[in-house]
Amino acid sequence: MENVPLLEKIRNIGIIAHIDAGKTTTTERILYYTGRTHRMGNVDEGTTVTDWMLQERERGITITSAAVTCFWNGFQINIVDTPGHIDFTAEVQRSLRVLDGGVVIFDGTAGVEPQSETVWRQARAFNVPLIVMINKMDRLGANFEHAVQTIRERLDARPVPIQWPIGAEASFVGVVDLLEWQAIAWTDELGANFRPIPMPDDVREAASAAREAMIERIVETDDALMERYLEGEELSADELRAALRKATIAGHLQPVLCGTALRNKGVQPLLDAIVAYLPSPLDVPPVRGETKKGIQERPADPAAPLAALIFKIATDPYAGRLAYFRVYSGELRRGMVVLNATKNVRERIPKLLRLFADRREEVEVFRAGDIGATVALKQSFTGDTLSAVNAPIILESIHFPEPVIDVAVEPKTVADQDRLIEALERLAEEDPTFRVRMNEATGQIIISGMGELHLEILVDRLLREFHVAANVGRPRVAYKETVTQTGVADLTFERMLGGKPQFARVKLEVRPAAHPDEGTHFASVVPPQRLPEVFMAAVRNGVLESLSSGFLAGYPLVGLEVTLLDAAVDPELSTDMAFRAAGAQAFREAVEQAQPTLLEPMMDLEVVAPELFIGDVLGDLNARGARIQALEPRPGGTQAVRAFVPLAKMFGYATDLRSATQGRGTFTMEFHHYAPVEPAQLDAILYGGG
Repeated sequence: MENVPLLEKIRNIGIIAHIDAGKTTTTERILYYTGRTHRMGNVDEGTTVTDWMLQERERGITITSAAVTCFWNGFQINIVDTPGHIDFTAEVQRSLRVLDGGVVIFDGTAGVEPQSETVWRQARAFNVPLIVMINKMDRLGANFEHAVQTIRERLDARPVPIQWPIGAEASFVGVVDLLEWQAIAWTDELGANFRPIPMPDDVREAASAAREAMIERIVETDDALMERYLEGEELSADELRAALRKATIAGHLQPVLCGTALRNKGVQPLLDAIVAYLPSPLDVPPVRGETKKGIQERPADPAAPLAALIFKIATDPYAGRLAYFRVYSGELRRGMVVLNATKNVRERIPKLLRLFADRREEVEVFRAGDIGATVALKQSFTGDTLSAVNAPIILESIHFPEPVIDVAVEPKTVADQDRLIEALERLAEEDPTFRVRMNEATGQIIISGMGELHLEILVDRLLREFHVAANVGRPRVAYKETVTQTGVADLTFERMLGGKPQFARVKLEVRPAAHPDEGTHFASVVPPQRLPEVFMAAVRNGVLESLSSGFLAGYPLVGLEVTLLDAAVDPELSTDMAFRAAGAQAFREAVEQAQPTLLEPMMDLEVVAPELFIGDVLGDLNARGARIQALEPRPGGTQAVRAFVPLAKMFGYATDLRSATQGRGTFTMEFHHYAPVEPAQLDAILYGGG
């Protein structure tokens, strides 16, 4: 096995994109050219390495982010291949949290698509430097300039082409390296051999203009180079490369390459660009975390105390429960006892694994900057920090979106009840956007997720991996409840509890928060001399416990401002139990007065269809209560419709769109925000099962 390189020779990168832009195919080609596989996998044939789950191979999509280590020209590249389907957005978010750089892949015919915007926005939120690959340059309608333009306009980005395509569509044969001013063509079907060729006359003018624009963009980020450039001095490729690396890591520029992964063209220059422009663990700021002495930094140094973040839990049929982690500082050794600082419990590391998608190699140690996995951690989950026992630190956890869709499940036989609950709990451990709860009123098990496909895959995994058969209800929207007015309740609690008289008086105000779908804020204006802290905390706990089940239909309550206005204490009879009960009852009374209503998930929808069918598409969307945001022409005589639409109206849309467009329309949909349900719809939902 290759020697583990120095920190400056490690690249932790993610390959991220819209669904079907070619992420997994690109990863397969990288593994082939770096010698990790001896045969190229194909998504359509179900032979890829990183898509190793049965459901991934059957559907041709990526569901789980798969970690792979490979080596290129003396550099170690840890790659995470992430899903493009919005239902699996948690996989993208948790991966971005632990990556130092990203390769964003765009379809050369479509340019920026909705999920491209989402992953780009997520990457920028995590300050992940990016390089761009315009893929599928061999496809009918591929247009490099158009794709770059959509990145510039729709993502508010600063893409800098460092290559120019030679040919397009079926005639795409290679690229012009604008830094070296050299034309390259791929000469064999496997794409292993490429060679310099004379600069073709038909691309010289466009490539020359692109080179000039590239140099201008790069020198704008470096004052010393700008001065020399303005004086007419010739700048070397190495100088430009160094300045571009600096600008990319700072997030000021995004180098753009092109190719066709499926036809094996353009992958080796992409590997060179990953090494040249994306940061090593030493190039990113030290990780920060909470310690007893306040916020501290931990440098990417193997000699520093251990700090590692668990970013994913996966159930493996052979190894059991795998915990994927990123080591930010220090060393993690096999057999070591570490502190889960998040939960303040100790864990022993029985085994360390370097991951090769579904295959793995055991190693003795992972050092700062590395990504790996371990097995059999009993109390550590996604977002937990593993640290040195004598130097605890809690790194910032990972925040995930709330589920938007519910389904009731029940075991096919009574004997399967316990196995079903255990299997669902294990799936929930893996996936922070998957929730399991018991409906107290009906006794049903309710599972919640990010979309129909998300829950469909999870139910499929129940049968295949856990051998538990379940009956599944119809998908239902995960509504939330909020209030529209201000309500006040003054409640005196006098009751016998545990054989003793109890007393508490609480006056609460509930009103809408500024944003309807945000959390609930609790505040008190009662001075501590009137209400001791322990009783005030009990009131708050009573309120917070009541948020899980709303007044109208038992949906969770959100978007409230709750204020404790007054309280009375009896020195003999008051207990924290009484104040907890009083807080809960007063809260429910105040909510009832504050005109509660439902909030529904609104989805950001993009439909792409031939122009011929756009009228029918728009008519159907209007009937579903959509708010049309934009109409955009796309290559190949198609148009894209962007709209916000209630999730409740979108069940079965795939079938309806197929029939309306003779099978030629496609759509992508992601959660955008919660909005109040229209009054006309409220009764239908509450009393008609909608």
